[in-house]
Amino acid sequence: MPADTSFLKDACQITGADWAVLADRDDGDWRLRAAHGLSRPARDLLQERLARPVADAWLCGAVNAGRPRTRAAGEVPALEDSNLHVYPIANSFSVLMVAARKSDERFRDVWKMVAAMRAPSDDEAGVSLLQSELLLPNLQSEAPYDVTRLLARVLRMFVTRARAQGGWLAIRRAEALEVQAQWNSPQSADAVMPIDENPLWRRVNKTLKPLFAAAGQADWEHVPREAARGSKAFACFPLIIGQRMIGAVALWRQKPFTEEQSLALDNLSAQVAPVIEIVITFASMADHLRRLAVLNDVTLTVASAQNLDQITRRVFGLLERVFRTDRVALYLLSVDGSMVREYHNREGKILQAGSESKEHRLAPLIKSGKTLRQADASAAGFAPAQPDSASFLFMPLRHRGRTIGALTLESPRADAFTIYDEHLLVVIASHLAGLVEYSRLREEAEGRARNLGLIHEVVQEVVGLTDLREIAQITSDLLTQYFSYELALVLLLDSGQNPAVRGFGGKSAPHAERAFAKNPAALTDGIFGRVLRSGRSVLVNDAAAESDYHPAPGSAAGSLMCVALRDGDQTLGLIHVERRDRNAFTQNDLLDLESLAGILASVVSSADQYQRLQESIRQLRAAQDELKNRIEAQRSAESRLIQAAKLAAVGEMAAGVAHELNNPLTTVTGFAELTLEELPPDAASRPDLELVLREARRARDVVRRLLDFARQTESTRVSADLNETLQDVVELTRHLMHTSGVVFTSSLAPNLPWVSVDRNQMKQVFLNLFHNALQAMPTGGELKLQTSRASRDGREWVVASVRDTGQGILPEHRERVFEPFFTTKSNQAGTGLGLSVTYGIVTDHGGVIEVESQPGEGSTFTVWLPI
Repeated sequence: MPADTSFLKDACQITGADWAVLADRDDGDWRLRAAHGLSRPARDLLQERLARPVADAWLCGAVNAGRPRTRAAGEVPALEDSNLHVYPIANSFSVLMVAARKSDERFRDVWKMVAAMRAPSDDEAGVSLLQSELLLPNLQSEAPYDVTRLLARVLRMFVTRARAQGGWLAIRRAEALEVQAQWNSPQSADAVMPIDENPLWRRVNKTLKPLFAAAGQADWEHVPREAARGSKAFACFPLIIGQRMIGAVALWRQKPFTEEQSLALDNLSAQVAPVIEIVITFASMADHLRRLAVLNDVTLTVASAQNLDQITRRVFGLLERVFRTDRVALYLLSVDGSMVREYHNREGKILQAGSESKEHRLAPLIKSGKTLRQADASAAGFAPAQPDSASFLFMPLRHRGRTIGALTLESPRADAFTIYDEHLLVVIASHLAGLVEYSRLREEAEGRARNLGLIHEVVQEVVGLTDLREIAQITSDLLTQYFSYELALVLLLDSGQNPAVRGFGGKSAPHAERAFAKNPAALTDGIFGRVLRSGRSVLVNDAAAESDYHPAPGSAAGSLMCVALRDGDQTLGLIHVERRDRNAFTQNDLLDLESLAGILASVVSSADQYQRLQESIRQLRAAQDELKNRIEAQRSAESRLIQAAKLAAVGEMAAGVAHELNNPLTTVTGFAELTLEELPPDAASRPDLELVLREARRARDVVRRLLDFARQTESTRVSADLNETLQDVVELTRHLMHTSGVVFTSSLAPNLPWVSVDRNQMKQVFLNLFHNALQAMPTGGELKLQTSRASRDGREWVVASVRDTGQGILPEHRERVFEPFFTTKSNQAGTGLGLSVTYGIVTDHGGVIEVESQPGEGSTFTVWLPI
């Protein structure tokens, strides 16, 4: 806002006005140049309201008519409850706007005088001054020659001279007039009018003379609608260089143009035409040089970028500067054309997005490889990135005859891009296509090298392993660690082609494990089944649209790959990986996974062959050991049979000896009894003789029991008291226990139910158990006999246990103690038949014999006999 507002202040004081402003119309907008009586917020509000079409039309009407106008505040906002007065300044596009509650003749005269004092002089020097100003370039600007501003100022001169109601200035492009500036005719802005389609333009172009038309005349029907509406006179002045029309100025108003005005306007057109031609030429040259500089920037700046993101960012910056639009987008097709990756500018940031070609709005247009330049962005199937884009330039990126993508420019202005813009973008796109393809190939090569390096690390970890479960689990864990997969599954089949081994890795592994544990059949269904049956790999970039994909509850993939493990024609299993994002995998990713699958198949096959070889070796060794054991067992059996024969002979001899001892013992017993009967009770020898009788009887009982045990009779079972049978066994072994240093204790339950047994066989059972216990305690110990009644398996039993504190039995021998000829006694001290015979007798009685033992603590043998 200029500081010189004294003239407004003085006039307001003289007239009593509330406030006053000086406003100019520049480039189609009204701007406040000076103000008095308005605060800063009030000036800002007034500036905003002057931009409204109704205010612009009212002010332009005052300028065109050259007369003051008055309106209420409600019609044209005046910020206060007062009337608004407008006083146009002659020979300019400026007005004085005055707000006052009251006005009279003196008020109006003062403000008319102020407006007249502000009017510039109207002479030819103005044109010369304009020429000198317009031909001076603005070296501080990116566009040294502002053609738009030049044409707007030229049109202002025509409108001012003609006091026109409206008008436009058009520049000739080929065979059409393109409106570059307009006054009070917004409908004409950026209009393109083919010369041959309107008789008026054809006549002006042919005669190179001004054309005049008035309402009611024949030519009036060809006057543009926006000019004919509300006016009665129309004029068109050609801008001529030599014999060539380079443009035209159209004016319309209420009154007919006088001959003097027509001549003045025609002279003005002749004076400004060279200026316009020179400035347009200079601007075109400057634009051409700027475009060459852009190409140089593309060659130097963009080519030095290290990756696709840098290339995109630099290209977008160049395109925004050259084409004066920030609506730039780059679309790149994947190698197989199935994907479209989009780069676009949003608020100064380069955003990326990817989608499948079949879903992308521009995929058909990109693949067509056509160049499009349209004033209407909705034409030719083009869907603009921003809905208010009015025009676009679509340029395919082609590399070696193949379309790899497209570059698009959009603008909110209609017909914003020229044929020259198209030619420049062709060259830029050609350079960009090579850079993009080279960068993409380099990134793909680096990515593949990186992936293959990681795969090599995975292979190093599993090569040499022979456990299939370990191979599957380590591979799945490393895949998720190195490649950030959401889920990795390695599935291995057995010889029957059934899932046998599986390894899970990744965040979704727990969900997948639970799902497959509940439904193992899913491992051979859906995508898994398809890959296992066909042996062909599967890549899915939209898992939700894949009917064969069945996600585990709690996890869902956006993209997945599934690759078979094949060894020749045989399928050994598969590798399955998932990511949450859609379009996360490329064909190169699939090739990398197939490379790993090929190596892993060899590892699995080798491990399987190794395991089969180890199993064969184990079986051979087992057969060898079994044969060796059989030979040893046969030799041992032969030795034991010889020993058993010896024992049988010894037993028969012992029976004979016992029989021979029985007669002398009977004689001793008889004579001792007779002698005691004859001795008086108080005889001194009586105690000694009674001792002889007791010992003889005891010896006779021992001999009788020995005879009973050795006697070969058929098994006879009777109901007997087990405690009584056990007491006989104790008497037979008491002397041996005493000489072995063994302390014997017993706990026999009273009133035990009788059991049906062969008493001699039961004696043999417990004699074997007592003898084994005594042999287990060569240096003495404790031997305890215990009987009781107990329930087991819904039945009642009589239970007898023999417990010693001897050496105990090793765990590996415990299961074999009842086998025939198995013995732990060294130096051939046992035959290995005692416990075997014992086991047979007990089971023959329907009973059970059990052993509990701890090495170094002793053993307990328990016999269960049914009641």
